[in-house]
Amino acid sequence: MTHTLVQHHQYGVNAAPDPAAGTDTEGRARDWAEIQERMLVPLYEAVYERLEVNAGTRLLGLGCGSGLALLLAASRGARVTGVDSDGERLALARERLHTDGARDRTPVRPSPTGTLLATDHLAEAAEPGEPAYDVITAFQPIGGAEGDGKGLGPELDAAIPLAKRGTPVVLASWGPPERCATAAVLRVAGRLTDRLRKGGWRPAHRDELEDVAARAGLKPDGSGRVACPFGYADRESAVRGLLSTGVFDGAVRATDRRQVEKEIGEALHPHLRRDGTVWMPNVFRYLIARTP
Repeated sequence: MTHTLVQHHQYGVNAAPDPAAGTDTEGRARDWAEIQERMLVPLYEAVYERLEVNAGTRLLGLGCGSGLALLLAASRGARVTGVDSDGERLALARERLHTDGARDRTPVRPSPTGTLLATDHLAEAAEPGEPAYDVITAFQPIGGAEGDGKGLGPELDAAIPLAKRGTPVVLASWGPPERCATAAVLRVAGRLTDRLRKGGWRPAHRDELEDVAARAGLKPDGSGRVACPFGYADRESAVRGLLSTGVFDGAVRATDRRQVEKEIGEALHPHLRRDGTVWMPNVFRYLIARTP
């Protein structure tokens, strides 16, 4: 059964950033946390509502970024663990999830609110004496870069044994390009990386989430589409937010940051409103699959 929820919030999408594409990794992590990450709030909330995430839930978030999805789950009473490969984003997640606001880089830092782990410490998510996870999320949308679906495989393989049988695993992707206004802007990344033949944006394939689930040995058990419009205060913040996703890293390597910023800004022109804000309607898809 397909569940459809349309919400119009001005609340994005994260590919793993490439440090080689920019030296200000902390600034970019801040742009992600303060500008872009909120764009997928309707997706997070739709999934949590459908799965009835609450005080009885133990949730493992793969690719948790700077922790907004975890924070929303924790606000429902869930016990959360987040995993990400980006140290700067994890540091910001600690600020959100831990009352002391510490930004230390230890791989594991438990608190009453949640536990955060570097991706290569995922095995440590199986805490002694704790029950198995009963929800796993991978909200990082597939369909941002070539091979990103296959790249999720190792994390799923490591996470699935930490869950009980029949646990829902949530995968996400961009919707059809014709229903995603941002697709025209993201194509800038593909055009600028043609000569490298890697690192550019490409649309998600129709059955890509099902293919990822099948490779991981998961059984599909429902899906949905959610409206996630990208809204920005102005064109400058839109450029900063989109660059923070990592989708344009290959374009920066192929040309330079200034050229990429210029072309993103030009591609945003059709989405500028009279008051200077930027608005791009998008649809994202999610799949719920069950562990064997």
